[in-house]
Amino acid sequence: MGAAMITVTENAVKQLQALLATRPDAGGLRLQVSRGGCAGMEYLMKLDSAAEGDEVIEPEGSGVRVFVDAESRPYLDGCEVDYSDALADSGFKVHNPNAARSCGCGSSFEPRPAGG
Repeated sequence: MGAAMITVTENAVKQLQALLATRPDAGGLRLQVSRGGCAGMEYLMKLDSAAEGDEVIEPEGSGVRVFVDAESRPYLDGCEVDYSDALADSGFKVHNPNAARSCGCGSSFEPRPAGG
């Protein structure tokens, strides 16, 4: 499978740069999908180091990296990682074209059926 096409917005890059400055032991942001959440699949994000088999996304000139494991890659292809600092709902957000529907809190989604 080719490289996952994941976009990281300027806001997310700036927030990641600030976070990584406080955690020099972390290599970047791990973006992962696992079963759970109110819609079937949930996003997991944490500061982490690259592991064997990870896809490494490094927005040009940003100095930040996003790690995606092989199992999560199909669910995240074409998604955008953004950061919102809205008063009531701040944090990293994933805008995912592969989601048939997302839950109200935006932290989980139902994947589209294969081929659909």
